[in-house]
Amino acid sequence: MVKQSYGNSPASLGSISTGAIALALMALLLPACQTTVPEAEENVTAEDVAEETDDLLGQEVTVRSEVVEKVGPAAFTISDEEFLSGESILVLNASGEPSVLPEDTELQVTGKVAKFVVADIERDYDLDLDEELYVEYEDKPALIAQSIALAPEVEEVAENPTAFYNQTIAVKGEVEEIVSPTVFRMDENDLFGDDDLLVLVANPTRAIQEDEEVVATGVLRSFVLADIERDYDLTWDLDLQKKLEAEYTQKPVLVVNDVYPSALPEVAK
Repeated sequence: MVKQSYGNSPASLGSISTGAIALALMALLLPACQTTVPEAEENVTAEDVAEETDDLLGQEVTVRSEVVEKVGPAAFTISDEEFLSGESILVLNASGEPSVLPEDTELQVTGKVAKFVVADIERDYDLDLDEELYVEYEDKPALIAQSIALAPEVEEVAENPTAFYNQTIAVKGEVEEIVSPTVFRMDENDLFGDDDLLVLVANPTRAIQEDEEVVATGVLRSFVLADIERDYDLTWDLDLQKKLEAEYTQKPVLVVNDVYPSALPEVAK
């Protein structure tokens, strides 16, 4: 059975400034313009990775969390705020493609669960690691990441879209209104106000339900009807085109291939 549970609260960064983390993690994450992020077979929390490592070994999972600290030029740690033991999980970027991390933004990390052994990781992923940096993580749970995407909140995107334009992001929220089979509005389930996010599903594989909690991963762009029509094979009728153009021209639209359900931890419901 597929387990679905996300870590949704950022871990405390203590004395580490978010600005320092942003600078330190430059040349660490996947490129901002990457257009596909694979959906993992299991969506878990950092706590799951730490406590159920043996059961998850070798499996591809997805974890949403905020960075705790940078470890080396190709690694950082994540943790769940609710995780009482405070143990963090090492994430090793094995993509080989650098990027930049903005401040105060969670990540969605997809990769394989492993017990971190420097010699094994270097051999299996053709990496050259500084062993001294990873001494405390040896034989402990780790995620060998093949995909890392920014994971902002709906409100963040709606209020400051320019920070995310033309980047691959993974947004979690509630389906507020289904506009058409390929278009819906996403909102945060606890958000009060008018902020929402228009989502265009380019290749839907299943019906979306109103009030459903979902994760939509794709590229954020500014809504320009002519550009959207040019780039995607859409079947919008004239009324829908006029409606969207009137309401969303020059506003953000998240273009995704598909969306998948988001199961929230009990404490967040």
